[in-house]
Amino acid sequence: MLEHEYTHLGGVSRLSVGRWLAIASATVSGGIVFALLWAVDLAHSMGLPVNLPPSILSLVGAGVVFMVLAWLLNRHAWRWRIVQAVLQVPDLSGTWTCTGRTVGTTTNPEYEWSGTVTIVQSWDKIRIRLKTATSASNSKSAALVKDEADGWRVFYSYSNEPRIGETELNAHRGFAEIVFDKELTAGEGEYFNGHGRYTFGTMNLERTHHG
Repeated sequence: MLEHEYTHLGGVSRLSVGRWLAIASATVSGGIVFALLWAVDLAHSMGLPVNLPPSILSLVGAGVVFMVLAWLLNRHAWRWRIVQAVLQVPDLSGTWTCTGRTVGTTTNPEYEWSGTVTIVQSWDKIRIRLKTATSASNSKSAALVKDEADGWRVFYSYSNEPRIGETELNAHRGFAEIVFDKELTAGEGEYFNGHGRYTFGTMNLERTHHG
């Protein structure tokens, strides 16, 4: 798994979410235990030989409920519109077409390129992968920032590896900044390469598939 944690600025902190999950877990667990004990008492009052093994109660303990709720939030619930409205986390997952232009300098010619960006995202992790005809890159760190004027701003660092046979290209590291519109259908940004390839340029993204 190449997904990594990302920083989230402008929304509800994960620490606060953890607190609310703990409160919800205790409440849900207590409710389930109460309902089970009430059902057992009701069965006994009706003369039914019902026993409630301690192992059943342990399965609905607050710790277990917390793990279930945390998994549900991380994998699914964070995508729900009502939850997104509270957490303020954009769903960028899916496939994006990318067209870019490398700015010409005295040492590098200007040229245009195209590729596909695939974003794998959960509530606490993300991976941004760009594939072109000559190389592929994967994000190593990222931050999401809510931009009240433009939408969502994403900063990420990446490492790039050229395809076999591309002898003129070198593996390198870089940094990119992309601004996604409020509808999360398109984005535009800039990138800067170093540690092997000293180039920079612009890129434009259009969403083709939701994750």
